[in-house]
Amino acid sequence: MVLRPLGLGAPLRWLTLGLRDLARAPAVGLFYGAGFWLMAAVLGWVFRTQPEYTMSLASGCLLLGPFLALGLYDASRRHEAGQAAHLGQSLVCWRSHMGSMGMLVLVLIVLELLWGRASLVVFAVFFNTGLPSTTGVMQAVFNPENWEFVAVYTLVGGVFAALVFASTVVSIPMILDRDTDAMTAAITSMRVVVENPGVMLWWGALITLLVGLSLWPWGAGLLVTGPLLGHASWHAYRAALEPQEPVPSE
Repeated sequence: MVLRPLGLGAPLRWLTLGLRDLARAPAVGLFYGAGFWLMAAVLGWVFRTQPEYTMSLASGCLLLGPFLALGLYDASRRHEAGQAAHLGQSLVCWRSHMGSMGMLVLVLIVLELLWGRASLVVFAVFFNTGLPSTTGVMQAVFNPENWEFVAVYTLVGGVFAALVFASTVVSIPMILDRDTDAMTAAITSMRVVVENPGVMLWWGALITLLVGLSLWPWGAGLLVTGPLLGHASWHAYRAALEPQEPVPSE
């Protein structure tokens, strides 16, 4: 796979193109946006009731999110080809890629399980004031006595989030577009991150910022931000890799 160099202005261009795709098929975007909103609602409920499992569920959301965005990638691909995007088509676009997608799911599940186990260990070792109650989660977590917990929890979460991000930033749209095997797609995705660290860090920061802003109030902003980022991620993939050469006819 031949990679393209990326400039720091590229992520803003991807967002602009993603917004254009969202405007072209708003019904498709709203459907998947509702899925992102539902994930955020469940994550918020777990944070309030069982905060020690928040990191585990967050890893699960990071696992499910890219696959939920698969339908958005399909819509953007159809727009790029001058075709109309339909919800029904987006819901079944994975059928011809089940082998590769299944293998990538297994890899990400392993990361998720390791992340969840690590988060529980961090809670057990570093949380000094007892598990927080449902009425005082934020007060307990940010108690000055728990500063070591906050630091280690953030560090561990950041490492696993970076691994998930690096392995999926272009791998899933690549599988959809080129029917590549999972390992090749994941390795190519990591190569994109390694060869464009500044741009990918900026892209990851933009994603984090937009998602964070969308969580207030009640995560409703994800109805728009979720599909916007999904469409934009397709354009990130297209910008990062040279187009596939057509197979010569015999």
